[in-house]
Amino acid sequence: MRADLSNATWRKATYSAGQEECLEIADNIPGGLVPVRDSRNPSGPALVFPAGVWSVFIEHLAPRG
Repeated sequence: MRADLSNATWRKATYSAGQEECLEIADNIPGGLVPVRDSRNPSGPALVFPAGVWSVFIEHLAPRG
């Protein structure tokens, strides 16, 4: 299945602090999908993950106290 990313609103992580070498994600994709792309190549390919899988990935990156 291909996601239509033509109307995607991309954003960088707040931790990127304006750096050029970042990942960008789009939150507004129908179907519960989260596309991820390289900010240095915005017209290049994007990886698309189910939102639940992306959430688990992010949870594992978060520091634990």
